Amino acid sequence: MSEFLKAAIEEAELGLKEGGIPIGSVLVLGGKIVGRGHNRRVQKGSSILHAEMDCLENAGRLKARDYQHAVLYSTLSPCDMCSGTALLYKIPRIVIGENRSFQGPEDYVKSRGVELTIVDDSRCIELMRVFIVRSPELWNEDIGE
Repeated sequence: MSEFLKAAIEEAELGLKEGGIPIGSVLVLGGKIVGRGHNRRVQKGSSILHAEMDCLENAGRLKARDYQHAVLYSTLSPCDMCSGTALLYKIPRIVIGENRSFQGPEDYVKSRGVELTIVDDSRCIELMRVFIVRSPELWNEDIGE
């Protein structure tokens, strides 16, 4: 497992400890983490703070060309909102910990030229499996069900 996916998993575990949804994300530029975050919808009472959105917010303002050389790591397949943000900023590569629990618009993202790598990581899968069983109402709220 890459150090960057491991960092995203650490973010997911932090979110779970805070009473939130265990999804984490990091943004990597030039081999260094420049932003990290986790789903904080519950903690912040937010409608949009998915892990990727929190990560990008925490990265701060970057130049457009920086995003175009970055890699976004997420423990779970990014939803429409988070995928759209990656497309808007032209992030060329997304590494996804798992897409069994939820699959965002991966085919569309690929059709727009983004390279997707699905790791199928057992820790990512287990974090979501346990969470969905324990908190189905919170999970359904997060994915808009």
